[in-house]
Parts: sequence; structure tokens; C-alpha cells
Amino acid sequence: MYKGADFHMALVQPEDAMAVHTLIMGNLDRFKTYFPKTVAANITFEKSKRFVATIVEDIKNKTQYLYTIKVNGTLAGLIYLKELDWDKKEGEFAYCIDESYAGNGLTTKAVTVLSSHAFTVFHLQLLKIIVHHSNIPSVRIAEKCNFKPIKTLSNAFTPPGGVPLDMQLFELRK
Repeated sequence: MYKGADFHMALVQPEDAMAVHTLIMGNLDRFKTYFPKTVAANITFEKSKRFVATIVEDIKNKTQYLYTIKVNGTLAGLIYLKELDWDKKEGEFAYCIDESYAGNGLTTKAVTVLSSHAFTVFHLQLLKIIVHHSNIPSVRIAEKCNFKPIKTLSNAFTPPGGVPLDMQLFELRK
């Protein structure tokens, strides 16, 4: 899908299962709050194989897309295009990055690339990012990628064992 000098993005493939498992397990503390379903689905290598197989099927059915972000062949992060509404031409991004790659602009570049792809290839008209205000790096990514803060979504997300959280909705229109 995209190959640049500093990173490569592609749809997740069955052969990525071990790398996905390794990424998730190596970043449990970073990912467990806002990616609880992804964490639970990748807690063992066997679960990761099933997770990737399910996502590959979702891609075929055009219900969601999961892209790998690789640096020199190593999986550095994941970016979802999910909550797709083909009638309204909308989708939502969710992303996570390995701690060792955080803070270098990689996710910002990936969101920029995938936004362009979503507008030109999938013909979406509206992209969303939903983030908790305390997740400053994710807020910055949304802002750097020209997503505009729209509103606060009351009690929009409940982390495992937590209380419902208000989340910020950011949008980018074509």
C-alpha cells in the first residue's frame, strides 16, 4: 500500500501473526487501556493467528482494515480503519505504536498516508479519531494530521475494570 524511505504500510497478512503477538505482548501496559479487545485477542500466539485470520476475512468483507506499520521489516505499529459506514462514506482510525518507535512522527505519517488512501481509494468523505484527552500523543497526532476537534462524547468508552470515560471526537473531511 505504501513504501517510503522510513517505513512501509500494508494490510495485515497471516504471516504477520507472530509479529502482531510480539508487538502486543511487548507493549501490554501501553495498549491495555485503549486497546483491550486487541490485547485480549493476541495474548497467545494461537490467539494472534485467529485474530489475524479474522481481520483478513473482515478485509475481504470490507468491514474493517488493519494495516501494519513496519520499519526495516520490523512491526512498529498497527493502524485500523474501522467503524466503516459505506453509505455515509465514513470511517474511524485507531492506532498503536511500539514504545521504541513512539515520539518520532511515525504514526503521524501513517495516519496522513492512510487518510489520503481512504479518501482517494475508498472514496470516504469523513474520517474520525476518538481519543481520551489524557492521551496527549494521540491528540497531537489528530491535530498534526489536520483532524478538527468536534465534540466530547460523554461516557463513550469504558476501559477494562474502569469507569466510563468521556472521549474527544476529531474529524477530517475530504
